[in-house]
Amino acid sequence: MEQTEQLQKVRQFSYQKMSRDETGHNFDHIERVVKMAKRILKEEQTDQLITLSAAYLHDVADDKLVDDPKALEQEIRKFLGGIDFTNDQIDEVLYITHNLGFSKSLSKNPPKLSLAGQVVQDSDRLDAIGAIGITRAIYYGGVNHETIYDPNIKPRQNMTKQEYRNLDNETIINHFHEKLLKLTAMMNTKTAKKIADGRQQYMRDFLQQFSDEWNCRQ
Repeated sequence: MEQTEQLQKVRQFSYQKMSRDETGHNFDHIERVVKMAKRILKEEQTDQLITLSAAYLHDVADDKLVDDPKALEQEIRKFLGGIDFTNDQIDEVLYITHNLGFSKSLSKNPPKLSLAGQVVQDSDRLDAIGAIGITRAIYYGGVNHETIYDPNIKPRQNMTKQEYRNLDNETIINHFHEKLLKLTAMMNTKTAKKIADGRQQYMRDFLQQFSDEWNCRQ
């Protein structure tokens, strides 16, 4: 099977799994991540099939979105094998999708990604910052009934994955300080770093405006 057809089938599989998501990780998000990965690939020379397949599939078995991520990883493995991916290619795609999330960076020994994985990780992280990132953070927080802001709840530092995932101790605004504002410094590729700088400033401006309005300074 030719690569173009493989990618089309991967796209269809991703759409089937993610089109009904209501947390800000739906297929619109997937398509933006793929589009950004293609942009970064113009500057970074790495395997296109692995990179774009992982971009399409990166949220399908995400443990914060699904009840049984291991079962979905097995489904992905079977699906990719059925469209002529080799075992090595499948292993690489699943390694990327399993290890690119921010929560993985909270471990003492965060996993190391190949260049293909770094491109997907950057693309996903870029969609978490800037105007789209602000919108998605508020959307996700609303779905999970998070408090918008409470000045008595301070941003958490040096969290474990379990602490990070505990939304009882988070507000939407604190999420910017606990994660989103950290992502620019964590970008891997030159292209992503350039794009992230502008999006970072946009978030800082938003947070300043929010603070001014919250405290009735404006």
